Amino acid sequence: MDRLANTVRPYAWGSTTAIPRLLGFEPTGEPQAELWMGAHPGAPSRVDRGAGPLALSDAIAADPEGHLGTAVTDRFGPRLPFLFKILAAGAPLSLQVHPDLAQANEGHADEEARGVPIDAPHRNYKDANHKPELICALTPFEGLCGFRPEREAADLLASLDVDSLKPYVDILHAQPEADALREVLTAVLTADRTAMAETVTQAAAAAERLAEVDGPHQDAYAACAFLARHYPGDPGVIAAMLLNHVTLQPGEALFLSAGVPHAYLSGLGVEIMANSDNVLRCGLTPKHIDVPELLRIVRFESTAPGVLRPEPVGGEETYETPVEEFRLSRYVLAAAGEGRRIPSGTPQILLCTDGSALLRSGTDELRLEQGESAFLPAGEEATLTGEGTVFRATVAV
Repeated sequence: MDRLANTVRPYAWGSTTAIPRLLGFEPTGEPQAELWMGAHPGAPSRVDRGAGPLALSDAIAADPEGHLGTAVTDRFGPRLPFLFKILAAGAPLSLQVHPDLAQANEGHADEEARGVPIDAPHRNYKDANHKPELICALTPFEGLCGFRPEREAADLLASLDVDSLKPYVDILHAQPEADALREVLTAVLTADRTAMAETVTQAAAAAERLAEVDGPHQDAYAACAFLARHYPGDPGVIAAMLLNHVTLQPGEALFLSAGVPHAYLSGLGVEIMANSDNVLRCGLTPKHIDVPELLRIVRFESTAPGVLRPEPVGGEETYETPVEEFRLSRYVLAAAGEGRRIPSGTPQILLCTDGSALLRSGTDELRLEQGESAFLPAGEEATLTGEGTVFRATVAV
């Protein structure tokens, strides 16, 4: 087993304090958005095998079956199929959606055939993989996830009492759900930008007022106003009103499957995803938005957010998801409790998010304090003791 040295990604939307507080560092004043744990080529974790730091990706490449096990290598090839993160949102992330595996393969092949440079700002598909993901809250965590029922979205927009939004309200009342959601999202994203900026300004002012009034959608109006402060005039502010607003409490999670529009707004959480960089953006961003491709990917159906809570399974608490690339669980350790045996057979990353924990494997010991993580190769058997919370990221094969 190896202690991991991990890289912080300083994206502009990151919190300046949440990750430093978790890791026990002094804030620098700069945003610190994500701490990456894994073997993603963009920022692989590092291990020390006695000859200095070694990228985990290089260690795996040198002995895939030894690190990943036969089952994972046969299914996914010689690479760790997930990326594990600590995510700290101090400002809203872009409104976005991810393709399914077939769509990613098709889109990637098309852009390769057309010679679109991999680093081109208008490139949609960096790879041929899908990107299901799971976010689990460490603090209260606010986000948007999936479309509201079209009548509910119509009522929210109507309550803003903005003349330029009334055609969207009429569409949502008159059309079948899928047609209505598609037509309104298309109209919002293709509208004249100057006119839309004025609509957003008026909608945000109305949302500010409605957020002060008790009611079932008070939080949704507050989110609209919050988004407009960060992205004034952005069409994504109106598109966001079509989506469910959700606040996760610590320990609760959301699973984001292909085609589901979503955005994270604020809070600290752990996130696990299939190894992919494929994102189609819907708004709340200065980056490229490919509306035709976006409309091909989005699932135009109302879906409840589906908040997940951990289920006890064999001594750990598991977040059940329908994907093979990853499995997330956690151990809540008590000082007087028995040691927990960590199942072997798959590669895994253990992250301590509270308190401290001691990993034992044979005669080796590795202590994890809050914010520290370790990699266990597939064949390694270990036990876990301590007092605190440890998340376990592995593969569901």
